[in-house]
Amino acid sequence: MVEYKDRIEELEEELRTTKYNKKTQHAIGLLKAKIANLKKKKAGQKKAGSKQGYVIRRSGDATVVLVGFPSVGKSTLLNAITNQESEVGGYDFTTLDAIPGLLNYKSAKIQIFDVPGLVEGAASGTGRGKEVLSVLRSADLCLILVDVNHPEHLKIIQKEIYDSMARLNQSKPDVRIKKTIKGGIRIGKTVKLSVSDDTLKAILNEMGIANANILIRSKVDEDQFIDVVEGNRKYLNAVIVLNKIDSISKEKVKAIANKLGVDVLVSAEKKQGLDELKELIFDKLNLIRIYLKQPGKEADMKEPLIVHVGCTIKGVCDKLHRDILNRFKFARVWGKSTKFNGQKLTLKHELLDEDVVELHLN
Repeated sequence: MVEYKDRIEELEEELRTTKYNKKTQHAIGLLKAKIANLKKKKAGQKKAGSKQGYVIRRSGDATVVLVGFPSVGKSTLLNAITNQESEVGGYDFTTLDAIPGLLNYKSAKIQIFDVPGLVEGAASGTGRGKEVLSVLRSADLCLILVDVNHPEHLKIIQKEIYDSMARLNQSKPDVRIKKTIKGGIRIGKTVKLSVSDDTLKAILNEMGIANANILIRSKVDEDQFIDVVEGNRKYLNAVIVLNKIDSISKEKVKAIANKLGVDVLVSAEKKQGLDELKELIFDKLNLIRIYLKQPGKEADMKEPLIVHVGCTIKGVCDKLHRDILNRFKFARVWGKSTKFNGQKLTLKHELLDEDVVELHLN
């Protein structure tokens, strides 16, 4: 294990001191592939005796994980926006387990977990960091809480999350890798890339793939391509929240917020900015509300069905009951997704927020 650690550090230092340009692109791609390989081997050594991490039971319409340094105000924020009464203290590591709370917003039931504070080195296991970061694997959204008095913590948290194989505010690259028995590496692309085919082939060879058909349909760099090859990344949205804004001047808050690129400003203790935060959580989760209507009756506008952006009429049927799909004849829809109210539509029709759906069944 020590050998892996030392070698990784050597290669990372070489990577840091190598200037990126066309001449060095190939060498840098290889370095990154070697580092990824060694980290994978190192993780495999630790896996047998390691703990599995926190187990969270998903419920409701979506799951959010609240992360940040100790004493950043996570428990206070959780209490302020959910029904949970988490222990609050002005000292480090108040939360020693994953504490769930339920945010009811726009009829959506959103589960929010407050996990123990992260520290530098969390992805390598410091302060039970691996266990904490493992919770992100079950999340739909990551809330990063930063103390306005310690803006330097944000980069540390983002690095630890990245090193834990989670990719925030990124879409999974559209890259397909089909291994073959022979024929070498064949690469097809529908987009222009800054990284050369030779570099991509070298990365694949370094990572143990000598024969494969590759189809790339979205722009990727070396890091993103390695992510696809390894295939164990978690992609999810994130919201950066700047807390304790009441503790310094508005001018300083604004300057820090602009520098960090935060999404929302709050004071969990003073309950400032919470409505904006709730709205942002709902939007970042890509949730929409669908109202249901029985033929010949008024629509139920009190209890919407909560689904994700891109949901089709088929998705509504699946969420309601599996038997409904077998009995489906057609649907009538009122709302933004239609050309006219009451339009007769099929299972493939994509719905929009606050559409009203009337299902006609056999």
